[in-house]
Amino acid sequence: MTAYESEGATGRPGASGPPGTPGADAVYDAVVLAGGAARRLGGADKPGVRVGGRALLDRVLAACAGATRTVVVAERRATARPVEWAREDPPGGGPLAALDAGLRHTTAPYVVVLSADLPFLEAGTVRRLLDTLRDDGTHRTPPASGNDHPGHPDGVLLTDPDGRDQPLVAVYRADALRRELTVLAAAHGGLGGLPLRRLVAALDLTRLSDPVASFDCDTWDDIATARARIREHGHVLDEWISAVKDELDIDLDVDIGVLLDLARDAAHGVARPAAPLTTFLVGYAAARAGGGPEAVAEASRKATALALRWADEDTPDPKPDAADGAKPATDTGPDAG
Repeated sequence: MTAYESEGATGRPGASGPPGTPGADAVYDAVVLAGGAARRLGGADKPGVRVGGRALLDRVLAACAGATRTVVVAERRATARPVEWAREDPPGGGPLAALDAGLRHTTAPYVVVLSADLPFLEAGTVRRLLDTLRDDGTHRTPPASGNDHPGHPDGVLLTDPDGRDQPLVAVYRADALRRELTVLAAAHGGLGGLPLRRLVAALDLTRLSDPVASFDCDTWDDIATARARIREHGHVLDEWISAVKDELDIDLDVDIGVLLDLARDAAHGVARPAAPLTTFLVGYAAARAGGGPEAVAEASRKATALALRWADEDTPDPKPDAADGAKPATDTGPDAG
C-alpha cells in the first residue's frame, strides 16, 4: 500500500472521442468524497474500514480507475491507486462544498461523483452511467432547465431500492455542475452546509435503479451485510481475486475459468500439489513473455496440454491383437514339403 500524494493528473488516460459522447472510451474525471464525521459508525474512519480485505475507499477507486484524473476530497491517506487530494474550505463544510473543491481540480467534460462507502460499486457501473448519458436520446430537456446540451440530461444517477436518489453515485456534465454550484453559492452566500438535494433539484437528470451498486455503508450493520455478501459462493472468488490484484498492484484481467481448468487438470492428472505450483509457473512464464492476458492464455494452453498428455500416460496402451501381430507359424505337419 502506498501513500500517494500526487499533485498532477492521475489515473489512466481515457481515449478521446467526439464531443458530447461519453461512454467506455470517454474522457472523464472522478471526484470521490471521503470526508464526513461517520457519526453512525461512532466516528470511525469509514473510508478505511475494510470489506473483503480492502478499504472501502480503495474499492471505490478501483471502480473509477479509468478516470483521467481522480480527486479525493478528504485528509490525505494511503491509497492503493494514485490520486489527487483536495479539501473543502472550511473542512467539514458539507457535500456541496466538498464537491466544489474536488471539481476545481478537474478538466474533463464528464465527472463521475462518488462517495467513499460503496462496497459493491464496479467499473461496469461507471461505464453504464457514462453510456446512459450518451445514449439517452429519448430524453427531452424541460423548458425551465439551463441544460446546454438539448436532448441529453445534465447527468445520470443511481437510485436505491426505495427509489431515493443517490447523487454520489452518478456522472455529470462538468459544465452543468459548475453552472449550478455557482448559482447556489451566489444565492446562499456560499456552499457550506447546503444539502445535496439543492443541486439535484436544479439539474436535469436521468435515473437508473441499481440496488446493489447504490448500497452504501452508513452503519456497522451495513458493514456486516457487505462483508457477508462478498463471502457468498457466487461472489467470493471474484472478490478474492480483486483483493489480491490490489494488494500486489496488478492491473490485469485474465480468463479465470481457463486458470481454474488448468488447476483442475494439473491436480487430477498429475497430483494435487501440482495445481498451485503450475498456476504459479504459468504466471511467471507469462510475465517473462511480456505479460498481458494473451501471454497468460498462451502459457495456460501449453501447461494444460502438458497436463493432459501426462494424464494420458496413466491409461495403458492397447496391446496388439495376437492374431494380427504374431508371425505366421511354420507348417511342420506331415504334409509339409
